[in-house]
This record gives sequence, structure tokens and C-alpha cells, in this order.
Amino acid sequence: MKSTYGRLMLDIDGISLSNEDKKLISNNHVGGLIFFSKNFESFQQISNLVKEVREIKENILIAVDQEGGRVQRLNNEFTNIPSMQEIARFAKEHNDSSICKDIGWLISSELIATGIDINFAPVLDIDESTSSIIGNRAFSDNPEEVISMASDYIDGMHQAGMSSTGKHFPGHGGVVEDSHKELPEDIRQLDDLMNFDMRPYIKLANKLDAIMCAHILFPNIHKSIPSFSEYWIKEIVRNKINYDGLIFSDDLTMLGAGGETCSEKARKSIQAGCDMVLVCNNRKEIEGVINVFDEMGVEPSERLSKMKKRTNIDWNELNNSDRKSNINIKLEKIRS
Repeated sequence: MKSTYGRLMLDIDGISLSNEDKKLISNNHVGGLIFFSKNFESFQQISNLVKEVREIKENILIAVDQEGGRVQRLNNEFTNIPSMQEIARFAKEHNDSSICKDIGWLISSELIATGIDINFAPVLDIDESTSSIIGNRAFSDNPEEVISMASDYIDGMHQAGMSSTGKHFPGHGGVVEDSHKELPEDIRQLDDLMNFDMRPYIKLANKLDAIMCAHILFPNIHKSIPSFSEYWIKEIVRNKINYDGLIFSDDLTMLGAGGETCSEKARKSIQAGCDMVLVCNNRKEIEGVINVFDEMGVEPSERLSKMKKRTNIDWNELNNSDRKSNINIKLEKIRS
């Protein structure tokens, strides 16, 4: 029997499941759960939470944003990872082409050891200090450096047994505004993006397992943000870039996604061609999204099974491995 996954990813409030959480996870449309810092206390606790979720539903993708730097949801026993800009700077200064691959492998291995399937990484935005929300989350403000380092990082993810998600398509590095708080507008033309911000997606199209859309409006290209746009998803991503991997919306509760209800935004995202939509930190909206999916006849997706972790990793063996020890030596140099 083929594995299928519901097309809605949501979050929970606590470090264990409430009765309401259990009921929602059981719903046919829920195929993903994303963890935040609020859900984490320790390795053992997060591992137990994953098991608790899987006792309710085996066919569910468990995700997290574990980029390193400012965006690292799991800490304590987990390796403290510097920002990707710091990693990239070390790679260039020491002519170390292996560091990005090693970091991709280590982060993925630690997450897989807990049972987590997805790390929403790598960041493919082209930036150094322009964007208020990206900045040092990006590898570089040079597209070719981003392509090279992200490619190595993805190789490390794959080596560990984790799929990759490039974000934020078609590029968040060219705007100052934070799309969590407002809708940024980028007035560039499509050719400008194709020759700069979108180059990592073009060059890595055959390597990326998924991409996540940015909540940014490009008014000189199309009237809708990418998550809501058949033009962006079908014409640009599918036809022009010839990308056939999975497509996630970013969190539809972000203010950059507009002021409509999440149910309406979810409808537009699914109609535009997103494989899965994220609705986080707004439990009141979830019922409406589920009702809309029922009305639309949204079916669970077999395609999403590609994002399932492909290996099992023992936490203690990982911590005692020579490879992790060698990576930690490099990380100490970066932090110093």
C-alpha cells in the first residue's frame, strides 16, 4: 500500500500533546507537524514527543527550522551551530570545501536521531546585510557562492538521510522588510531575478527535494505572491526552471501572506500548486482550513512521502563518532 500524507502542516503549543492536538493530528488533512522552541526541553523530551505523535499517525511529516545562528529551535544537547554566513566565511578563509557538507550532515543526523523528518533548509537567499530577516542566515551575497555551499550542504543532508528544502523562493534577500510583519514588495523584473536570486534554484533544481515560497510581492512580474500564484508555481517553477520536486507555502499566518482568513489563503495555495501549506500559531484558523479542504476535495498526497527521513540514527553512536568530533573542532574555531 502506498503512503499518502495530508496536505496541511500545523504546530502545537506545548512539550506534549493535548487532547485537541491528538484529535487534529488524526484528521485526514493533517500530514505535517512543525516544532518550535516552545515545544522543546531536551533530546529525550522531543524524542518522546515524536513517538507520541507517531502513535497517533505514522504517515505524518515532522519538521523544524534548525538552520543554526538565529534560527535554531532545538538547543541544550544539540550542537550549537553558527550562522551559515559564519560557516561560509570560515570555508573561504580556510579553503575548506568540506565544512558545509559536514554541517548539513551533522544537523540532519541530530534531527533524524530524534525521529524528525524535515529541516527546512538550506536558505538560498542571496544576502549579507540587506534583509532585516535574512542577513547572516544566508551563505553569501554572491549567487555562485550560495550555489556551491548550498550544494555541499544538501549533499551532507542526503548523506545523513534527510531531504532538503530550499527557501525562500524566488528570493528574500533583495528586500529590507520582514515578511512575518508586513508584505515586502520587490520591484525587479523577472530577468533580474533569473540572473541573480533565482540562480540557486535553477542550478540546484535536480538536487533540491522541496522549495518553500517567500511571502513577497513582485508587482512587475505578477499580482500575487508565489504561494498563491499559478504563474509563479506552474509557469516559472514547473515550466521555466523545470523543477518537479515538492513545493511548500511559508506559514500562512505571517502578515506577508495578507489579511484574508487562512482558509482562503490555503485554498489559493492548493489551487496554485503547493503540495503542502503551513498554518502555525493560530489554532482558531485550523478548523476553517480543514473545512475548505473538505469542500475542495483535497486528497492526501503520495508525493509528500519523499520527504520522510530515509535512515535511523542512534544518538549515542552519533555523539561518539569521529566525524562529529572533527566537526566540533572546526566549530570551536568558528566560534572563537
